[in-house]
Amino acid sequence: MMNGHKTEPAPPPPPPSATPRQLTEAKVMAEENGRQGEPCVRSKTGGILTKGDVVVLTLRLLCMATSVTGMSFMVTARQVSAASFYGFQLQLHSKWSFSYSFEYLVGVTATATAYSLLQLLIAGSRLLVKKSPVIPSRNQAWLVFAGDQILAYAMMSAGSAASGVANLNRTGIRHTALPNFCKSLDSFCDHVTVSIAFTFFSCVMYAAAAVQDVIWLSTH
Repeated sequence: MMNGHKTEPAPPPPPPSATPRQLTEAKVMAEENGRQGEPCVRSKTGGILTKGDVVVLTLRLLCMATSVTGMSFMVTARQVSAASFYGFQLQLHSKWSFSYSFEYLVGVTATATAYSLLQLLIAGSRLLVKKSPVIPSRNQAWLVFAGDQILAYAMMSAGSAASGVANLNRTGIRHTALPNFCKSLDSFCDHVTVSIAFTFFSCVMYAAAAVQDVIWLSTH
């Protein structure tokens, strides 16, 4: 109280406006978008996924799926059957391991499967633990690009070798000369055909992954 007059207390300062959590997250995403130059979405774990990351992960999954499918159909390609040839019954034994070309295809697809699985595990650890992009640096991108290029070429050569074998005794079928042998070994031939088709499809997927690597390198 001063000079007989009661001093009114100063009004309290206005409470700070509470920024909604959604606005904060949108601001963070906008900043990330400005730094990286790509549209992005927030993952359930709190990390930032760009559209480029989504494309890379999708291609990796497709590469692994096609490689596994091609390998699975080839390693299950085996059949025992009989065929009549000029009145004689011939016993036919077919198996993928009888052919060097088929063994090469299995080795390439197995290597490609392991490579894609490793890339997915590394990408997942970055997203879930480190909250970093799938491809963190240009050096990493160059290494991945080299691996994709090598596997694309290996898939193409394996599929070509498996589909271009002319000698029946080196195609996984041990028998004397026999015309139209797939009538008696339909299951074996179907497995081999599907395996070769998926091997060529894997070649396309790894080539697409290599193109995506080039796009990433050109924009970072």
